[in-house]
Amino acid sequence: MSARPIIAYADGSSLGNPGPGGWGAVVVTPDDQVVELGGAAAYTTNNRMEMMAAIEVLVQIQHSAGPAELRTDSAYVINGITKWVHAWRKRGWRTVDGNDVSNRDLWETLARLSGERGISNRVTWRHVRGHAGEPGNERVDAIATGFAAGRPPDLYTGGLDAYFVPILSEAPADESRPSPRSKSRSSAKAYSYLSLVGGELKRHATWAECESRVKGTSGAKFKKAISAADEAAILRSWGLDPDSCVR
Repeated sequence: MSARPIIAYADGSSLGNPGPGGWGAVVVTPDDQVVELGGAAAYTTNNRMEMMAAIEVLVQIQHSAGPAELRTDSAYVINGITKWVHAWRKRGWRTVDGNDVSNRDLWETLARLSGERGISNRVTWRHVRGHAGEPGNERVDAIATGFAAGRPPDLYTGGLDAYFVPILSEAPADESRPSPRSKSRSSAKAYSYLSLVGGELKRHATWAECESRVKGTSGAKFKKAISAADEAAILRSWGLDPDSCVR
């Protein structure tokens, strides 16, 4: 049986879009070593943070031989690196409408790092559904949102056997070709904003209300939900019964 590839999860977040941002990543090597990564930016967008997370994964594994599988819930990143970037290059980094490609600096870096791995060490880009309860995706989301909020979590480095996230317990559904029309979480209309402070859950109609409650509060959790199903998934990921949401 062939060795397991390098497995990595990546996610990004921004509060306000643009606003304070953060990115998070987890890399699991074939010899069962885990490295968590994370960082922040004072003023940025969700898309840039999603890209930074993927870039930092590729930097982390730059000198590691063997294939890699990078899992992200960003349709923007997946479609960009597997399809759009090739056409952008041919057009001199212009869109089909003749406009400058947004985030060109990061796209060039991401494409270069991916291309440098070659065929034998190639990266497979795998799209996973956000807030669907997948442990790896939930963990990188928590890292990214923590950094964005100015409350970076402790990052783990060590053996897989001692890692507190069952990151390889279940393979994600194969969504490697997400729809180009997939709406990013940052731009989607909010169904609600959730906050969890001191074990007390509240549901907010606006981001301003949610931000006012969690800002400067250590250990607070918060999230925008884009549908009733998404709201329930977020609550379950926090270990809560969806029926306990305050209305």
